[in-house]
Amino acid sequence: MSYIEICTRVLGVYLRTTVKLLSPMSQIIWIARHANRIDFVNPDWFLTAEKRYDPPLSDDGMVQAEQLAKRLKGEKISQIFASPFLRTVQTANAIAEKLDLPIKLETGLSEWLNPEWMTEEPERLSTLALAALFPRIDTSYTSRIAAQYPETHEKVRERSGQTARCLASEFYPNDILLVAHGASVLGAAMGLVGEIAKTEVKATLCSLVKVVRQESEWLLELKGDTSHLSKIEEVVRFI
Repeated sequence: MSYIEICTRVLGVYLRTTVKLLSPMSQIIWIARHANRIDFVNPDWFLTAEKRYDPPLSDDGMVQAEQLAKRLKGEKISQIFASPFLRTVQTANAIAEKLDLPIKLETGLSEWLNPEWMTEEPERLSTLALAALFPRIDTSYTSRIAAQYPETHEKVRERSGQTARCLASEFYPNDILLVAHGASVLGAAMGLVGEIAKTEVKATLCSLVKVVRQESEWLLELKGDTSHLSKIEEVVRFI
């Protein structure tokens, strides 16, 4: 007999319960990191930016996002969830255009809110402002998991792992895509397959992780694939 965790909302709070599956089905959770960002290409951008902790994609990052979208076009993805930061939304939007799907903004997939990287809680565009730029955003969706500044490394892994499990359960048996950041990609993968992800997953820019549910077991099939990219980064930067 197989089991699955189901997330349910009661009085505004998401609760987890475990139920038995009589006829278990497979499910694929795709986890992608955003494409290259402008401050990686031009570090001086940070000095004058209005929202310095929420950079957009760079020109080559836009190309990477399109390449990732092309890679995923043939997959049976039914839902796209993205961190609400601009670079993840831009990456998700390229994919959503190819797959003709809406985008659900999920704060549980947010960047690691590390006080050593950010002197204050990062300012970013509101959901309505993002929806004006990217009409595929589903403004009726409510994030399942919150992210609170400041965060420890342990906290971001716990938060993103919980998010992955919750969304996988809620939308089971449908295949879903999570678009996140370096630390939250790793945390999401760890939330499904456990500690093995710490050594196996390489969350480079615009890389792709594939986790498959077979009955009650999660299998790591892609560990940060970049074969769809024409250019990849040599060193993983988790910011």
